[in-house]
Amino acid sequence: MLSKYEMNSQEQATRALREVMQEIALAGLYRGDFFSKAAFYGGTCLRIFHQLPRFSEDLDFSLLADDPTFSLAPYFNAIKKEFDALGMGVIIKQKNKTAETAIESAFLKNTTQLFDLALTGPQIVNIKFEVDTQPPLGFQTEEKLLLEPFSFYVKCFSPSDLFAGKIHALIFRKWKNRVKGRDWFDFEWYIRKGIPLNLDHFNRRAVQGGNIEQPITKIEFLPLLKERIKAVDINSARQDIRRFVTDAKVLDIWSSDYFLTLADKVKVITHAD
Repeated sequence: MLSKYEMNSQEQATRALREVMQEIALAGLYRGDFFSKAAFYGGTCLRIFHQLPRFSEDLDFSLLADDPTFSLAPYFNAIKKEFDALGMGVIIKQKNKTAETAIESAFLKNTTQLFDLALTGPQIVNIKFEVDTQPPLGFQTEEKLLLEPFSFYVKCFSPSDLFAGKIHALIFRKWKNRVKGRDWFDFEWYIRKGIPLNLDHFNRRAVQGGNIEQPITKIEFLPLLKERIKAVDINSARQDIRRFVTDAKVLDIWSSDYFLTLADKVKVITHAD
């Protein structure tokens, strides 16, 4: 699994190992029948199944229905067995949410469970799990095939709903000290791929998150997006994303005008369309 990566530096080797760990963890969750109850979304989902050209560190999941009593703990053994079968020892621990992480994440709610999976041995590599146990619904899913460490299907958000989640983060994430350049890199990628945005799912996320009081219309969406773009520190966004891409030159075109032009290319859809 590591042979498909370039590993000419310690940084490249760590990235490669983290991505392999992500795929093994997904395999363990599949073995444990996790995807009968939950779906995969976020940047790592795009990276693994849609070839997003940036690295991503976290595994983000949403339950398919509200279940405040849900726990990921029963799936730990299935995950550990998958790593054990490949000669890799791991430790999984539940994390406590802090005020700082709550500020920095658009998705981190009181209903989100956090876990750390750490590879033991000479090199410590961590990946983080987030599971939303009372998620905003109204999303569609699709089965995506992963071929390693064996062939299996992962239930994932549809691309339009993935885009809705990303735009929710892009518009409403609290920046604190640093803009998430990853949000803007992904936004550019969605536009380039011509993927439409599901406004219904965006509205559900924004209303549940307390970002808006009532759903917005297609007409109201674009001014909201453009207002956010005008407030972005582009240089800060560029600095944030540099370590996640292999060629930083692709960021040279970034500017407020560039993203405003991209905003005009967003195709917004609803369930009524």
